[in-house]
Formats: sequence, structure tokens, C-alpha cells
Amino acid sequence: MKLTISLLQLTRIPSTEEMVSESSLEEVELILGYEFKDKNLLLQAFTHVSFHDSGKYSEKHTSYERLELVGDSVLNLLMIRKLFFLYPKLSPGKLTYLRSDNTDNEKLARVAFKQGLHRFLRHKKPHLEQSIQEFEKAMVDYPLHSHRLIRAPKILADVLEAAIGAVFIDSNSIETVWKVFEDVLEPFISLEKLGENPVTTLLEICQKNGCKPRYDTDSWDKDQTAKVYVKDCLVGKATFGKKDIAINRAAKDALDNIDQTYLVFSMREKDQNSSNEVLSEEENNEDS
Repeated sequence: MKLTISLLQLTRIPSTEEMVSESSLEEVELILGYEFKDKNLLLQAFTHVSFHDSGKYSEKHTSYERLELVGDSVLNLLMIRKLFFLYPKLSPGKLTYLRSDNTDNEKLARVAFKQGLHRFLRHKKPHLEQSIQEFEKAMVDYPLHSHRLIRAPKILADVLEAAIGAVFIDSNSIETVWKVFEDVLEPFISLEKLGENPVTTLLEICQKNGCKPRYDTDSWDKDQTAKVYVKDCLVGKATFGKKDIAINRAAKDALDNIDQTYLVFSMREKDQNSSNEVLSEEENNEDS
């Protein structure tokens, strides 16, 4: 039986001084609907390397890193198996896009936050709480998947993958892992809801019109703004504290104003045609 968590519980993050108690581990088991035979695996899955003073992995001071590696591999296998049978005629490329959307950092961070798993993480990261609060606010604007338009704390995705790895090692059964996490991983991003990265989409549109977008981040250090130009015309811009996200948002801004972007294509094409006509007329006059 899954545990229902209140919004207050979700937003509360343990301080760096708090330890994950035995009762807390039992709460994680309730959330997952799985009882561990080896409780140490569960404890390890929720221990970030920063929790130890050395900040480095060692046999004495373990962290979730090894379990995260296992969980990443297991999750990718389970997800591609689901997609393979769900969409028997889908091309390998589309299958890859679907698997990526359902297993990438943002998707897994959303799941970890929704389940409240971050509340049990042992760590000494000073800005984690602020990062998670910013992520929570950003999810309001992008309720399903933003395709790299928001910053998702990687540690949230890591702890979910570590939990998957821990269940796999504890049960030695990939089927048990799927039984535990199939519902936890909802909402599933279906083919109908599959989106595209705005940078990729804009590039494809431009290529069909015989050009390429150009991204300008020269003023990044001053104003953290990214701009995108098509045929030397500014078609989109965005400001964000992380450069790659700002570039993605600038591309999305161009796509949101796609009529203006197409106007640039048409104006440039018209200018080119006019230039060709002038050149042709001059050549004809010379021949005369």
C-alpha cells in the first residue's frame, strides 16, 4: 500500500544534522511498497557522498553512487522493454526519444519530489533546499516535462535511481523492481505526449528554409541572456542563471513567435529574389 504524503511533508527537507532513523526507513518502504531484507542497502541509497566529511567515496564511507549506477541501467532496460511492446511499429529513433523523456534527469527528479524521497536524504549540501524549492515553483509552469527549460536538481534523480538499484540488489529480480516502481514512475510520457527539445525543433524548421539559427551568449557574464538569430534577425531571447537552459528558452521564445520567425524567412527570400532580379537585369543590359 502506497503512502499518501501531504504538501507540508513534501516541502520539508531534513537539516544536514539529521540522520535517517529506523522509522524513516520504514516510511520509505511504505512509499515504495517494498520491505528490504537488507536495510543497509536502503540506508546507502539515501546517503549522498557529501554526508561524509571526506566528501569522497570509500569502502568505509559509502554513498548511493554505486546503487545509482545499477539503478540507471535497470531502469533503462525496463523502460525500453515497456516501450518495445507498447509500440511494436515505432522506429528506433522514436523509441529512443520516448525512453529518454521517461528516464532523463528532469522526469526522475519530478518523481522523486512527488514521492517525497528527498526528505530522507542524508547529505551536507548547503543549497539543496533552495534548489528544490525553485524546482517546485518551476514545475507549476511546466507540469509534465519542460525539455530542459527548467533546472532539475540532479540529486533528486540520483536518489530515485539509487532506490531502484537498491531494490534490484536486495530482491535480485528485475520483475520485482518493475512491480515496485511502475506506479511510482507515473505519469508515463506516451507517444501522444512526446515533446521535442526547442533547440532541435527550431534547427529543423530553419534547415527546411535553407538556414541555421545562431545563438549569442557573448553578454552572458553581464546579464545572463541568450539570444537567437535567424538570418541576422533577432527572433528570440531569454534570461536564466544557467546558460544551456537560457539557450533552450531562447529557442522556445522563437518558436512561440513562429509567425515572426517565418516572416524573417519570407522577407529574406523576397530580398534575395529582388537582388537576383536586379543582377539579371544588369546582365541583360550589358549583353545589349
